[in-house]
Amino acid sequence: MEQPSIIVIAGPTAAGKTATALAVAERLGDCAVISADSRQIYRCLDIGTAKPTPEERTTCPHFFIDILNPDEYYSAGRFADEASAVIRNMQAAGKRPIVVGGTGLYIASVFEGIFNEPQGDYTAVREELNKRMENEGREALYAELDVIDPAAALRYSDKNPRRILRALEFYYATGSKFSEFSASRPATEFQAKYYGITPALRGELYARINRRSEEMWNGGLPEETERILAMGYSPELNALNTVGYKETIAYLRNEISAEQALESIQRHTRNYAKRQITWLRRNASIKWLCGTANENAAAIAAELEQ
Repeated sequence: MEQPSIIVIAGPTAAGKTATALAVAERLGDCAVISADSRQIYRCLDIGTAKPTPEERTTCPHFFIDILNPDEYYSAGRFADEASAVIRNMQAAGKRPIVVGGTGLYIASVFEGIFNEPQGDYTAVREELNKRMENEGREALYAELDVIDPAAALRYSDKNPRRILRALEFYYATGSKFSEFSASRPATEFQAKYYGITPALRGELYARINRRSEEMWNGGLPEETERILAMGYSPELNALNTVGYKETIAYLRNEISAEQALESIQRHTRNYAKRQITWLRRNASIKWLCGTANENAAAIAAELEQ
């Protein structure tokens, strides 16, 4: 028997994706939520990633939340393989998967395919490069990348540490230049129904982002970040070199004030939301919804019944 289409709920940060997914799950019953969020996979990163609360996660099975430590490596390709296996298992168990998140690359990896990396000892290489980044700084590693893979260095001329580390890691783990790799991973067999969640007005989304950033800050983001660093995790980790944590780390280092940190988090999150929307707008199959969680869930359920 042909399986029903998988519900995909995407959208920018703070748009209300989680609330909509839970409302859909409650309305349809026998659902399982698959988180497509590249930061919610990490343990300890709770406040800064706006994870569903433990109470929310009891409403139906949730996958790909709190599966790794902050210093462990993960990729869109790995997500595609593991999420596909979970989807098949849930379908076999009679549950309807709901893929929800704002990491467009993760969603695309499952339903559209993504490049498949060559095998290599990424973990050991990554640990060594993270140590070097902390000790030598990004300028030194960028200069090294410029020698090893000039095309990648040119592509990453903004000297983003995460991208520098990624290109170097790929080279040292595989022996190939990152700029020359373009092998593709075939798309899976799944059919998806795409829904995009965002307020009708961009200003409303930005207001939500500002409020949520303030709630995160006042709700313990500095203390959470301090705990993570006290556990011995490097501030240069990819998981921490992201919006919310990197500004908080600068605050904890007394490089900026609390007011400056919060303002930076709000501004950078708004910019990130714009990039998310731009990415998602490329997918003409997405049906955009701008109501409340219950209104969105009702619209999704009605369409599925047609």
